Amino acid sequence: MEPEYDFIQGKRGAIEPITPGKTRITICLDDEILTWFRDQVNALGGGNYQTLINNALHEYIQQRREPLEEILRRVLREELERIGK
Repeated sequence: MEPEYDFIQGKRGAIEPITPGKTRITICLDDEILTWFRDQVNALGGGNYQTLINNALHEYIQQRREPLEEILRRVLREELERIGK
């Protein structure tokens, strides 16, 4: 390491603005979880594993809020549409 550095011409690095409605946090995830989400993104041809984690959490919350009867009705409708009835 140099005994003295000259930062007179230095500029602070670019800071990505945070999208409104989002909060930057630090979180510790199991290696297995992080690897799985990264592998999913790679299998899809790229993207952002953090977005995939966020979407999974949204889906989990929605399922917890939605009554079982509504889930069954939704799944049945989706399957009937899929098979063309």
